Amino acid sequence: MRPNRPAPPVWLMGLSNSTVGLATGIVFFVMPQLLAAQHVPEATIAGITAAAMSANFWAVIFSPMLDVRFSRRWYATVFAAGTSLLMFTAMTNMHHLVILEIALVLGVATAGLSTAALGGWLSVVCRDQEKNKLSAWANIAFICGIGVASSVGAELVHHLTMWLSASLLALVVSLPTTIFLIMPAPGPDRRLAGESFVQFNRDVLALLRRREVLIALLFFVSPCSSFALTNILGGLGADFHASTRMIGLAGGAGAFLSGLAGCLVFPIIARRMPLRLLYLANGIVGGLFTLSLIVLPREPWSYALALLGEFLFQAGAYCIQYGIVLETIGQNNPLAATTFAFLTAATNIPVTYMIVADGRGYAMGGVAGSLAIDAGIGIAACLLLGLLLYRLPGKAFDSNVAAIEPLNTLPQED
Repeated sequence: MRPNRPAPPVWLMGLSNSTVGLATGIVFFVMPQLLAAQHVPEATIAGITAAAMSANFWAVIFSPMLDVRFSRRWYATVFAAGTSLLMFTAMTNMHHLVILEIALVLGVATAGLSTAALGGWLSVVCRDQEKNKLSAWANIAFICGIGVASSVGAELVHHLTMWLSASLLALVVSLPTTIFLIMPAPGPDRRLAGESFVQFNRDVLALLRRREVLIALLFFVSPCSSFALTNILGGLGADFHASTRMIGLAGGAGAFLSGLAGCLVFPIIARRMPLRLLYLANGIVGGLFTLSLIVLPREPWSYALALLGEFLFQAGAYCIQYGIVLETIGQNNPLAATTFAFLTAATNIPVTYMIVADGRGYAMGGVAGSLAIDAGIGIAACLLLGLLLYRLPGKAFDSNVAAIEPLNTLPQED
């Protein structure tokens, strides 16, 4: 049941999701810039980034611990602190690529577990009628966190020593956890983690028997609206004759302005169009925008335009995904954090393999190769999924996924 203490405004609860965005900004923009400055090959940078982001889906195997023993606030806070420490470790080991990669992989894993614990927590304290708004603000926090890390990180690295820059960025990564202090926190489930793993396995099997969830998973694992190109653009600034400062500022402005616009528009459009259809439309229009970038000159202004556009469509995709996940969890689900982790893990699968594909496209044809690969695969996937849903009986485009039945709901403590 919901705690007695009133919850803070939805926008503030959503902004508590900034830690994962800040960490992602370091992985996608700060680290690629630093590695490129050391003349590390772009294919190697893309491989390190892909390895780091792979933690977003394999870390789900640890998620059952998030619903037992300790409160979700405790897990969200501890894993956020771990993310902060690991980002510091990565930045202070620029000349030791193995240590750097291990730190990034573990840092992304802890960031994912922190946001999963937070997502399960928010699904309990947020009212059903406010969940679309929560989805928008949580994704504003994520996208803008990327922008803050990109712009602030670029300035810090430019003006300060690496050790001091890493320390300040690590502090910024953990800063959003201060919002946790004013959020009502249900007490922990006192079961052992082993019991949660068993119940989670049963819940996953139940999920996979539902037609609506299978369709949602098909959407999430496909590349139709992944916009993974944003994840390697941080290392391509030199191809557009952009300075390190320009890359950081463009990445920050692109993430902040476009992310804000995409997330604020989402609740309005979602009231007028089924989320699945909107997801496909977003992927196709965004893919056409990506293709249009091929004909533009390789200048700093076109680099800024690319970031603005890609972040806009990516923000829309994230909001749609988050909205579907919250609908699926429902209210009073004792495995809310675990289910959140499972479903969001699926959304990260295409991001990982598309980073590799975009990196290969760059190796074959430079920037144009990356743009063509990213857009071509995305548009083709959207068209195939649209055709599949059109041919399915019933209202396949209806995105109103029924909530999971509460499983042996247990009393919660403040």
